[in-house]
Amino acid sequence: MLDRDAEWMRIAIETALVGVAAGQSPYGACVVRGDTVVARAHNTVLRDRDPSAHAEVNALRAACAALGGIDLSACTIYSTCEPCTMCFACCHWAHLGRIVYGARVADSAALGFGELHYPNAELARLARRPVAVVGDVLRDECLSIFRTWQARGGPETY
Repeated sequence: MLDRDAEWMRIAIETALVGVAAGQSPYGACVVRGDTVVARAHNTVLRDRDPSAHAEVNALRAACAALGGIDLSACTIYSTCEPCTMCFACCHWAHLGRIVYGARVADSAALGFGELHYPNAELARLARRPVAVVGDVLRDECLSIFRTWQARGGPETY
């Protein structure tokens, strides 16, 4: 883990908690370039009635808008949970240099989310562009977001 990975992951965690407080599911992400947070977002699937409005996709959209282009090769995304295959594909197409996540896709699936079970490390191996995948960064703190979400009503809202 790089020295600042925990710092950036805490921003993703804070963002996820904002989403949970707003009645959304327990995911948050931020995009970082150098020493700057370019964008941060939480899952808004329920609010937007948009199945693609995952935290990672929302953060990538905001980062591309902020930077004025779709090449995010100098950026890292921090996600409170291992990106699903859709989100991984978006990271791939944005040319991200790194994907850093906290909880695992299996953790999300264990809570009833309908995740496709393709670990990011395997997707990265199959990709034609190199992307570093770092997992389990502040995993316990990320898992606590799921517990907070469950305490607020959890699965019946998703």
